[in-house]
Amino acid sequence: MNALFLLKSKGEVAYLIDMYTIEQGLVTMREKHYTAIPVITHDGDYVGCISEGDFLWHIVNPQNHARTDVPIRQIMRKDYNPAVKIDVSMEGLLERIKVQNFVPVVDDRNKFIGIITRKDVICYFQNYIEKMNEAQ
Repeated sequence: MNALFLLKSKGEVAYLIDMYTIEQGLVTMREKHYTAIPVITHDGDYVGCISEGDFLWHIVNPQNHARTDVPIRQIMRKDYNPAVKIDVSMEGLLERIKVQNFVPVVDDRNKFIGIITRKDVICYFQNYIEKMNEAQ
């Protein structure tokens, strides 16, 4: 099976632009009820993901004086939720989805094209098992 079958396209999911301020990022996350969200450049390049915790740790750090006008790119963890390529194998996807609620997907030019959610992977395998049981 091709993992792209499970893709939620960029147009279906929320994401942030790396130069948005902390305040803009928090507003979007609150509106969408997300705890983590992909971050891209204005050109669509995938930068990474940011979580509620990233915002919190920045705001409570006394050196930052609770500033919310800082671009979110400055507070992101570099290694948090790296993207997979469009041609990821199901085995590779499963390894990633075990530890993340969603996996960002990029094309060969590192352009963000969407996400694959853990829920969709579980539903796919649940349907697969049901079909296998019916065939027996």
